[in-house]
Amino acid sequence: MIVCHCNQISDHDIRAAVDWMRSADPETIITPGKIYHALGKRADCGGCMPLLLDTMRRCDRLGVAPPILRRNESAAEGATHEGRRQGHRLSQRRTAV
Repeated sequence: MIVCHCNQISDHDIRAAVDWMRSADPETIITPGKIYHALGKRADCGGCMPLLLDTMRRCDRLGVAPPILRRNESAAEGATHEGRRQGHRLSQRRTAV
């Protein structure tokens, strides 16, 4: 399946890059940027990033991952607040009148 149309990157290419990086250094932190670099490509429009991240998460050998790639409990519950407290926006704060 093609993940990035701009660079013609497939899910097979991503898995191969993750396997190659993991074999070269078992403790490395694998990021989307490192995958693009390993494939000799550069991110273009960024429209593929959600699919690229999902493909990375499904790799058996991803292992150590930066926090943004880890699936935490709040993401599993469908929380969309990203850990921010309620009413973090100025428009949501109550002001004394």
